[in-house]
Amino acid sequence: MVTDARWERIREGLVFGQVFKGTVVKVPRPGAIGIFVDIGLDVGGFVDVLLLPRRSELWPTEGTVGDFEIWWADDRKQIRLKPADPRYLTADFARLAAEMRPGWPSDIGRPVRSPAPPTPDATDAPLRDRANG
Repeated sequence: MVTDARWERIREGLVFGQVFKGTVVKVPRPGAIGIFVDIGLDVGGFVDVLLLPRRSELWPTEGTVGDFEIWWADDRKQIRLKPADPRYLTADFARLAAEMRPGWPSDIGRPVRSPAPPTPDATDAPLRDRANG
């Protein structure tokens, strides 16, 4: 387990949009939660289901190596990633980014800090839209 102090040191060296070569290490519930990615740091990487294609059979499988960009990092001691390869990115990424991260892509290159977490409405709306779409 990474200490809070270690997490802060790691996070200080990260910028939004920074690309890591990563390996998909776990796909626990395809179509339900997302994928876990080893990016070679003391903390894990995670790609949320919302950023992946709607059809889980199009997701990268365990062992897949690819490029992943830093999308978000907060106090969870986990780096939220987005696939750099468009094959593994949701087709409606532009809409999703506008709703969940209105500052994207202007955040690219900016340091990852302790951002305020998104509001429940901001995180629930894309899930509702995806379920209804």
